[in-house]
Amino acid sequence: MFAVIKTGGKQFRVAANDRITVAKIEGNPGDTVAFGSVLMLTEGEKTTLDAKALSEITVAGEIVEQARGEKVIAFKKRRRQNSKRKRGFRAELTIVRITDILTGGKKPEMKKGDASAVALKAASTATKGKAAAKPAEAAAEGLDASNLSLISGIGPTIEKKLRAAGIASWNEIAAWTEADIAKWDEELKLRGRATREEWVEQAKELLAGKPPRAKADQAELASGEDY
Repeated sequence: MFAVIKTGGKQFRVAANDRITVAKIEGNPGDTVAFGSVLMLTEGEKTTLDAKALSEITVAGEIVEQARGEKVIAFKKRRRQNSKRKRGFRAELTIVRITDILTGGKKPEMKKGDASAVALKAASTATKGKAAAKPAEAAAEGLDASNLSLISGIGPTIEKKLRAAGIASWNEIAAWTEADIAKWDEELKLRGRATREEWVEQAKELLAGKPPRAKADQAELASGEDY
């Protein structure tokens, strides 16, 4: 026995124990979900297409996992306009295991999964993310790693170009290789500024907790020290 159901604007051919990936359905792993929009039912050699009969059929499933699709990049460039836009998108998805196809107006028993396990997993992921980001944040003495203008030589115009190209933090600049520098120099028309003004070195210094070079220079001038 199998049925054709509709959910999230798409149609799926399902049978018991099948796993399908559908547009996000609110719920936790283990929750029971019911699909009432059944378009066709086939049992052996008998196929049901009658709308009235199909309205009494329900497909039951169980949420296996809340997931996300692959990242889709949308990049737009306008020639000779110095304009670029890069955006990413990941669809919110739900993986469902089909448990039963109920006929004759029967309804599934709606069960709830263990929400605490989901909360624990989310908290663990968040803690790992914070732990990874903590050294850089602490090292930067509370400075915002997304403030590109703290790198000497990056003004409002260049910062706007970098952000339009998807470069939004010191970490990304600190990871540039010579090939990356050459690439961005050509694409963003930096005229060798990244190398000349040592953007990569400056980004690494900021991540290591050193003050911005411009601020360091001002401090030295105020104290009367030679540099």
